Amino acid sequence: MPTAIAMLTTDNHDRDAAGLQYVYPVISRRAGGLSVGINFNVNNACNWRCIYCQVPNLTKGVAPDLDLALLQNELEFFLNDVQQGGFYQRCQVDVNNRVIKDIAISGNGEPTSAKNFADAVALIGGIATQLGVFPQSHFVLITNGSLLHQQRVREGLSILNTYGGEVWFKLDSATKEGRSLVNQTTQSIKSSLANLKISAELCSTKLQTCVFDYRAQGLSDKEKNAYLNLLKTIRETTNVSEIMLYTLARPSLQPEAGQLGALSGVVLDTFAEDIRQIGFKVSIAY
Repeated sequence: MPTAIAMLTTDNHDRDAAGLQYVYPVISRRAGGLSVGINFNVNNACNWRCIYCQVPNLTKGVAPDLDLALLQNELEFFLNDVQQGGFYQRCQVDVNNRVIKDIAISGNGEPTSAKNFADAVALIGGIATQLGVFPQSHFVLITNGSLLHQQRVREGLSILNTYGGEVWFKLDSATKEGRSLVNQTTQSIKSSLANLKISAELCSTKLQTCVFDYRAQGLSDKEKNAYLNLLKTIRETTNVSEIMLYTLARPSLQPEAGQLGALSGVVLDTFAEDIRQIGFKVSIAY
């Protein structure tokens, strides 16, 4: 196996930093330490195209069939290197971040599009438990939620739940126009809400919302009010209780990149307080 040599910071999310196909390290500002990323979409294919996405050469599509033997070898190698090898020293990781905060199934596209998604979740959970990473560290699935109604995905969520895992479910906009612009998806709010209910019934689920400045328009009242109204419905119909709010930290690699910018801390704080008034916990990554 190759050795990792890149310097890792919260600004460097190089998915080739460990020289592996499926496994990559991230010093995550949201996780607060080392996040072990698992990338099923090695073909850079996703069923959505979020305009803030940092994946190069992003294409519409699904994850390829996973090589579970290779995934096992890579994950075992990397976790052993972190726990017993010199990973932190080689990558010059700050001493305060030298802790595995989570293993996150995320990467370069929608991970639940992998046909053998459930088998991969079970494999990751078993390895991390055997090596003592779980239950101290979190097991996270980061998803746009669009495929959670499918039986094979629901099976994966049930397995995730057995390892105390949680779903970070993307909800960037509550309007048809906003979802079409930001996520390049035609999936309806009604469908997304139905899938959110499925997720929350099968596994602990948080909402993850990216807000940003588009063409210097800021956060519009229309988008803000629609989002807050949808949250009221979510609060009444699901057990979801936490929102992870964040803005842009790194440049988009999509054609719209030049039209995007981060929102100020004041705007985020004000929005977060509005959300808290509905009854949600809110974490903010500025």
